[in-house]
Amino acid sequence: MNTGSDQSGEVAVASDGTQADEPKPDGEQGLGSRAPGFIKRSRALHLSWQVGVFVVGLAIVGAGIVMLPLPGPGWVVIFAGMAVWATEFVWAQLVLRWTKRKVTEAAQKALDPKVRRRNITLTVIGLVIVGVLVGVYLWKFGMVMPWKIKDQ
Repeated sequence: MNTGSDQSGEVAVASDGTQADEPKPDGEQGLGSRAPGFIKRSRALHLSWQVGVFVVGLAIVGAGIVMLPLPGPGWVVIFAGMAVWATEFVWAQLVLRWTKRKVTEAAQKALDPKVRRRNITLTVIGLVIVGVLVGVYLWKFGMVMPWKIKDQ
């Protein structure tokens, strides 16, 4: 991994104490670059590899940001770009680990029977309100649309 130093023997260490490129005991790969060995051996090649990965990830994240207000799976594409960045950059790996942890916690919370009951109750109340509003509109105006199509 590029630690920012030309001296050999330096290794990046994550906040949890694992070294870069060191597999963790639970089977999860350690933090750091996943570039092939022949790329890591040359500093210039590794730097150009990192620039390429950054540019590709930036293009994917940019497309995801554009898809947020437009039709398309914006968040999925943004996280795909983050996954591309995570192949090379420790900060992106840490962001993805944090995101996975939060999504898992939210999924476990959503499966809680009390939360599910509350969500179902709120959904039913919302549907009843929408049904009443549609019924009142149809009772008052009938099947006439609020705009005049024939005048155009």
